Amino acid sequence: MFNLKSSTAMSKRVKILFYLKKPKNYISGSAPIYIRITVDGKRAEISTGRECEPQKWKSSSGRATGTREAATSLNAYLDTLQAQVYEAHRILLESRESITAESVKRKFIGEEDDIRTLIAEYEDHNRRLESLIGKDFAKSTLKGYKTSLGHAKNYIQWKHGAGDLDLRKVDHAFVNDYDYYLRSVCKCSTNSVAKYIKHLKKVTNICKAHNWIDKDPFLHYKGKSKQVDRVFLTEDELDVIARKVFITERLTQVRDIFLFSCFTGLAYVDVQQLKRSDVQKGVDGAQWVFKRRQKTDIPSRIPLLPSALAILERYEEHPQCLYKDQLLPVLSNQKMNAYLKEIADVCGITKSVTFHTARHTFATTVTLLNGVPMESVSKMLGHSSIKTTQHYAKVLDIKVSEDMRLLKDRYSDHKLSK
Repeated sequence: MFNLKSSTAMSKRVKILFYLKKPKNYISGSAPIYIRITVDGKRAEISTGRECEPQKWKSSSGRATGTREAATSLNAYLDTLQAQVYEAHRILLESRESITAESVKRKFIGEEDDIRTLIAEYEDHNRRLESLIGKDFAKSTLKGYKTSLGHAKNYIQWKHGAGDLDLRKVDHAFVNDYDYYLRSVCKCSTNSVAKYIKHLKKVTNICKAHNWIDKDPFLHYKGKSKQVDRVFLTEDELDVIARKVFITERLTQVRDIFLFSCFTGLAYVDVQQLKRSDVQKGVDGAQWVFKRRQKTDIPSRIPLLPSALAILERYEEHPQCLYKDQLLPVLSNQKMNAYLKEIADVCGITKSVTFHTARHTFATTVTLLNGVPMESVSKMLGHSSIKTTQHYAKVLDIKVSEDMRLLKDRYSDHKLSK
């Protein structure tokens, strides 16, 4: 048995053993000689293509015995094979490839491993995701992953001057450098970087699960994220928008649909897809919206406030609603946001108002500030975790002030009673 130890930290102990492998029902005669390669206790075996009689073989040295030309020639041949195995190990070591018994064997016999690359696996992930649009994922999810893929491609070209990269080279340094690239070269915001890194991690986790990479490249990575201030309208601002009389029908229509979202908490895509069948009687006998959020596929059950019901009745006979079986004549998200900016300007509101502002307004001004428990708000918003809903509570200084006022009154009463 022969051992090979490398002083390099990346190398692994490699053992080589030549032995006779007697076939089943063996009685007598020559037996084939095999070479066994062992790395970290795992073996790979291959025939040498030569044979030897057992009585002329010395197991302890893994060589033929005797001084005759046949034995000398056989041993010289085995020495050559041994040197070639060591060379295969050296090549793997220098190229920083994974060193296993199987990889040494494949390199030794000239079979190259199927090289898996990051971009190829990323593209395969996106193809699978695309096939599940409308079932498990929304179109917006695919759009995000396509953007992430583009960044990954550009980074590899920028850093390595190549169109793709061997998965085995995706390590901790790769992730850290990619983070730096997104922030410095691409000028991405902190939260955008976090999103693109999250997408990359999902792809590498899939690769790790298939044993295409040995170590988790994110093991020691610490990402950063920043809490974004959510824009919402106050009660006074809502009232100004609701009472405003607009000259054009299009602004009135957009205003109404925006207010409906303020009173229900539904996101743009969910309002757009609302059908008459989504409004049903709830447990209290009143009208509720029963809708699964497209983004998370989590059900939302929302009792309709009188203001929301009045808006639905207003558009009950609208041609677009009748033709498309919609509850409201929703325009494209781009047009809605453009008109909402115009509405905000006309109403003297300086905040950056988008359609999603309505969802934030429902979570804060309409519900939490009016004492609706956070658990109920989370349920109506269709959040997968109450932690998401808690982000809204953090921005409500008014609610904090109100809660503390009640506490002050309690302590004042307590003090006066003494």
